Amino acid sequence: MTTVTEAEVLRDALGLLKDREQVAKRLLDSSAKHSFDPDKELDWEAPFEEGKWFWPPELVSLYDTPLWKRMSEEQRILLSQHEAAALASLGIWFEIILMQLLCRHIYDKAATSAHVRYALTEIEDECRHSKMFARLISRGGTPWYPVSRIHQNLGRLFKTVSTTPGSFTATLLGEEVLDWMQRLTFPDERVQPLIRGVTRIHVVEEARHVRYAREELRRQMMTAPRWSQEFTRVTSGEFARVFSVAFVNPEVYTNVGLDRREAMAQVKASGHRKEVMQTGSKRLTDFLDDIGVLRGVGRRLWRSSGLLA
Repeated sequence: MTTVTEAEVLRDALGLLKDREQVAKRLLDSSAKHSFDPDKELDWEAPFEEGKWFWPPELVSLYDTPLWKRMSEEQRILLSQHEAAALASLGIWFEIILMQLLCRHIYDKAATSAHVRYALTEIEDECRHSKMFARLISRGGTPWYPVSRIHQNLGRLFKTVSTTPGSFTATLLGEEVLDWMQRLTFPDERVQPLIRGVTRIHVVEEARHVRYAREELRRQMMTAPRWSQEFTRVTSGEFARVFSVAFVNPEVYTNVGLDRREAMAQVKASGHRKEVMQTGSKRLTDFLDDIGVLRGVGRRLWRSSGLLA
């Protein structure tokens, strides 16, 4: 494989890649103008409003299932509250993984570069997000919903063996599906103001993270050794399978008084839920397809995850 140096012009199926340092400088400028302190920006003491959702009902896992139709409005809203807490818990787990992967990425790079300075800025953002999500869970009085022990251990394994392009693919998987959901949530007046505020902050700051990861993944998929590209395809497909399962924590059903087995079976059979997950993933899967990630075994794994139509 021919090594492509940073000085050479890089072009992939999406066109010319932008200069890494120029991208980082623009992201640093944006961070300086549009970053938030959730502790000061949000009204954490305001009471929740009666009858308002904690997540748009169409995005709740059981929406439009037979079980959903039997539930009272109060129980549906309670489920939305627990699912919002479960997603916040999942977000904390994922962002802790992301911070470690970013530290690995910049470990041997020049600390004076804008690329590294932006990575450190993103780590700052993710620290605030994790604290914000934890405070949201506590404020709602719901349990913290950790991922299963097997998924925790798979996360440890992934952090150990992931290639750099694999790390950025996983970053985008964790960020873009939730970002799509949050873009529907923060303008939705049916949803609690605190939830809308949290999702607004997250959407604004995550847009920069997505740009950074997309630009770097394009570069990595052109310059990484062939074995690394192939390994990335397989590991990203397996991570998609883990992510799609971890997206709904089955304990939420027990905690709102539902039969867990029945609820999980109905979610699995739900055409609406399948459409939601594939629609939320489409922008990402189209991008990954364009840059050559969704090939071979990896593509089959992505299909089996339910995220790729």
